[in-house]
Amino acid sequence: MAYADDDESLLDAEEDESQPDRDQDLKPRFHTSRLHGSEYFDDDDDDSFNVWNLRKCSAAAIDVLSNVFGDEILPALMPLIQAKISTSGDETWKEREAAVLTLGAIAEGCFNGLYPHFALFLQIVAFLLPLLDDKFPLIRSISCWTLSRFGKYLIQETGNPKGYEQFEKVLMGLLRRLLDTNKRVQEAACSAFATVEEDAAEELVPHLGVILQHLMCAFGKYQRRNLRIVYDAIGTLADSVREELNKPAYLEILMPPLVAKWQQLSNSDKDLFPLLECFTSISQALGVGFAPFAQPVFQRCMDIIQLQQLAKVDPASAGAQYDREFIVCSLDLLSGLAEGLGSGIESLISQSNLRDVLLKCCMDETSDVRQSAFALMGDLARVFPAYLQPRLLEFLEIASQQLNANLIRENLSVANNACWAIGELAVKVRQEVSPIVTNVVSSLGLILQHGEVLPEPLGRFRLYQLWYLTTLSFENSAITLGRLAWIRPDLVAPHMEHFMKPWCLALSMVRDDIEKEEAFRGLCAVVKVNPSGGVSSLVFICKAIASWHVSKQKVNFEIRNEDVKNEVSQVLNGYKHMLGNSWAECWSALEPPVKERLSRYQV
Repeated sequence: MAYADDDESLLDAEEDESQPDRDQDLKPRFHTSRLHGSEYFDDDDDDSFNVWNLRKCSAAAIDVLSNVFGDEILPALMPLIQAKISTSGDETWKEREAAVLTLGAIAEGCFNGLYPHFALFLQIVAFLLPLLDDKFPLIRSISCWTLSRFGKYLIQETGNPKGYEQFEKVLMGLLRRLLDTNKRVQEAACSAFATVEEDAAEELVPHLGVILQHLMCAFGKYQRRNLRIVYDAIGTLADSVREELNKPAYLEILMPPLVAKWQQLSNSDKDLFPLLECFTSISQALGVGFAPFAQPVFQRCMDIIQLQQLAKVDPASAGAQYDREFIVCSLDLLSGLAEGLGSGIESLISQSNLRDVLLKCCMDETSDVRQSAFALMGDLARVFPAYLQPRLLEFLEIASQQLNANLIRENLSVANNACWAIGELAVKVRQEVSPIVTNVVSSLGLILQHGEVLPEPLGRFRLYQLWYLTTLSFENSAITLGRLAWIRPDLVAPHMEHFMKPWCLALSMVRDDIEKEEAFRGLCAVVKVNPSGGVSSLVFICKAIASWHVSKQKVNFEIRNEDVKNEVSQVLNGYKHMLGNSWAECWSALEPPVKERLSRYQV
């Protein structure tokens, strides 16, 4: 795992921050279109642009071995690590670096063996901290990465004085390395800090001032390649601390440099991409606190989208080459504004032509543009549905068409967002969705019938992506079907026998929240209209109802709406009365935990 003498990284490691980046130094980047419900999903898989060598393959192999065999590898591995890491002298720096890399590689897989021995765990962290100041840049950089791998376990011990002390030292050590003069160390420190941000979340709040000062200092000194990572770290910070960022003192540090860069870049400059993404996270975190910056940001997004739509058909007139990523990033930032400002977005968009621009994006031939367009459609439906009203039926029809597409991976993401947007519009405009209900219900029924959810894969990343998207689409289909059933049970009930079983299975997987409550309103409504249509799936109806968890106080169910609770109780008792002696047969098919939960509905 030690660096080979001809490894290109040894040359790169000597790059000083004063050397400007060349265009060929910038890795290709791909923005991930906004996907509703994907708060915990990261689609950043850029392995195709990494150069794999024996060192990287060896580290990956140890990572896999540690995850498969866990603590069993420690007796054989730890003496080797200790021997390598204790070497001294400039000639053995590669061995020390490889030992630190190995510690990082086993941090997750061997957690159960290292973490219970907290004193040993603290010793490892204490040993790594001085390496952040090592004379060799590659030791400093790998120490940043390894400490970020151990960081999540330190965060779990912040209630322990020693654990919190070490967490603060790691935090400050990484911030110090953000301002390293070596580009490679800057990159490693900034990436490592972004990882710690995700894990630490609210634990960062007491340190927000010093964190922002370091990040914005790095923002002012980094070259183009590493500047992208700073944008990501700022966005991750906003995602992690949310409204805590909305303090005048913090905004005075954060916003002026970002606004200056925003004004400096042209509408066709690709360096605008990471800044658009960064502003998306900030606008969501600040909420109404972003209002002072909202108007110029909104107008800039509109200008960018319309410039690209012109460039698509007439590059000469646009003065720019078409690049759909400008449209996708701008649509996602507009979604961030809608989510952050809420109904306050009305003053921004009421006199704009966003409605027509958005409709055109919903009909774009590329899936990522449509995906982001339907996400924005859903966000607008939630906060300002009246704005979509003049072309409501067009939006609904185009969204419903996405559910009939060949649901390969790309189309599945589009269908997921379109499905969610239809559901959001339905609960706002109610009966006005009637023209598309029958077609949408038919499509959702097919998605549910054929959307068998795979067991969570343990292996390849792409397989995990497909599993995640399938599950997400399955759940959103169940929610939207429920919302349509709530609004027009008379149109949905005649078809319920065709999808009741997979619908109930999907509802059982949906997390307990207001969307699930609305879906259960629909379930109860169609059962009341057509009770015989649910008899063959009664066991699955019962299991779906039992999927609601009991609150921590063990007093109330997570169904917080009393009307929904009463409707569920009426459905269960209605079937008990309707089936008579046959009810006992259904009841006997249920597992004891399901019976216990259902008994709370006085069945």
